[in-house]
Amino acid sequence: MKNIVVVYTDGACRGNPGPGGWGAILNYQGLEKELFGAEKHTTNNRMELMAVIKALENLKYSCLVELYSDSSYVLKGITDWLPNWKKRGWKTASKTAVKNEDLWRRLDELITNHQIEWLWVKGHSGNIGNERADQLANKGIDSLLFL
Repeated sequence: MKNIVVVYTDGACRGNPGPGGWGAILNYQGLEKELFGAEKHTTNNRMELMAVIKALENLKYSCLVELYSDSSYVLKGITDWLPNWKKRGWKTASKTAVKNEDLWRRLDELITNHQIEWLWVKGHSGNIGNERADQLANKGIDSLLFL
């Protein structure tokens, strides 16, 4: 039987583009791991993607994952758009380059290791996991002040 991991992710930006942070919480059998990081100049969408990437990179084994995100960009991208981008050679329907292709490619590689249920949660609506992931993303941005 595979391990079941519950993950909450979020990204944040102060200005878009601007300084950004990402946060993730991984829960496994009562154990919890918090992750966060930041970039000095980025976009909110990149931070949303980075939160998911970093969470999945921290899984040591193939897992069943319940992944919660408030990012429609991430969820639509991974469930709807990605297969077509790949068929079109990483081009959108309008034949332009896929934005954040580098991160989408990383994510595409990571998802092959796991069985993931992609779940949307409304941001800033009182969902404890989402609120904590948001706090971690902002902690990431705050950490830039001390670099």
